[in-house]
Amino acid sequence: MKKRHLLSGFFLLIFHISYSQDITDVKQKIKNYFPSQNQYIIIDISEQLLYLFENDTCIISFPISSSKYGIGNQSGSNKTPLGLHCIARKIGSKVPYGGILKGRKFTGKIAEIYTDETDSQKDVITTRILWLKGLESGVNKGYKIDSYNRYIYIHGTNEEGLIGKPLSHGCIRMKNSDVIKLFNMVSINTPVYISE
Repeated sequence: MKKRHLLSGFFLLIFHISYSQDITDVKQKIKNYFPSQNQYIIIDISEQLLYLFENDTCIISFPISSSKYGIGNQSGSNKTPLGLHCIARKIGSKVPYGGILKGRKFTGKIAEIYTDETDSQKDVITTRILWLKGLESGVNKGYKIDSYNRYIYIHGTNEEGLIGKPLSHGCIRMKNSDVIKLFNMVSINTPVYISE
């Protein structure tokens, strides 16, 4: 596993990119798919962190939670898929903080947000959804492995105290204030690369 050191402002970010590429190769893959895109996301499963880049500089990072079942692409596995994705849809721009979404619609209910280590035993989707579309055939796109058809999202959660640990059912969970911030910073078709 390779390491790259990225200095942005006054803080040093150290993260690992595996999946047979280092960070330079990941950036090149993104540029091959999106030659005019200067903004992209890299999610590092090993570090449980999401990094937002602009013009190849990391401008912000957020803690996340990936699947408690590990990484994988099979439909029904509840695992987090790897590889290159993009944001296909942004949902919930007017949903209040902690608002519960079911079937990508606001239920009118507000979740109790746990900031301690409470495990509610429910996979509650709150506040915002960034719905991911896989772009790599045989990896995250295609029959029974399609991230979009598997409803793989970046979304808010009611279990904020457990962020930083792999506990989701396949999606990428974020704290509600963080997912609002990210939602407002990115656009449809923003590339998202998920690395182990």
